[in-house]
Amino acid sequence: MITTEEEKKEAQEFYKEALQLLKECGVDFMLGGAFSLFAHTGIYRDTKDLDIFCKPSDYSKILQFFADKGYTTQLTDIRWLAKVFKGDYFIDIIFDTVNNICTVDDSWFEHATPGTFAGEEVKFLSPEELIWCKIYVQNRERFDGADINHVILKKGKELDWERLLSRLDQHNHWHLLLAQIIMFQFVYPSDFHEIIPQWLFDELIKRANNQYQLPATVVKVCRGPVIDQTQYSVDIKDWDYKVSTIMTT
Repeated sequence: MITTEEEKKEAQEFYKEALQLLKECGVDFMLGGAFSLFAHTGIYRDTKDLDIFCKPSDYSKILQFFADKGYTTQLTDIRWLAKVFKGDYFIDIIFDTVNNICTVDDSWFEHATPGTFAGEEVKFLSPEELIWCKIYVQNRERFDGADINHVILKKGKELDWERLLSRLDQHNHWHLLLAQIIMFQFVYPSDFHEIIPQWLFDELIKRANNQYQLPATVVKVCRGPVIDQTQYSVDIKDWDYKVSTIMTT
């Protein structure tokens, strides 16, 4: 966390330098994380990291470019994350999610939100992609449900709900959207009527009801690790559940 005025100045200088170099690198990227949240909600968090999103085919180009400039680079997790360091500050280069569900592709850039950050013109993750990524972050150590609620509160009337639903339907994870909507209704009882489309709620409730008309799956599946990679390990290791990102029910 940034706590002093000197650190705030250093951070702004780092952000600007990083963005200028990313543009010089020639790889298309978007800002995500705290700064995308700020762009869509106005909530600002002082942070020493800059989250950028790119396609999986491009992260190695960014790493090599910054390495040639003398920066320390790291391929943190080949599934989804690389890093570039400068002292206490760093860039998170994100090209997927840890569960390999939200893989960055050209469609992310087609719907990205243009804006300005640290004096530089940039693209931010769209609110739909921001929600899609965050809806899978439900760990004990970090739960992004409040962030999603704030995005919905500020951008819900403009959201492309059909596109967001289609994102979750890719792996039949619409249950997570229904759960988030119900939580939004609880948190914002005065607002949800005008923000959450009635058709969407009705459709998801219908799907939830229809599941009771289907037989239980033969294979015991636990999808908990899709949203929390630690707390559901007992299900897989000791209770004989199979982990899967996709189910047919």
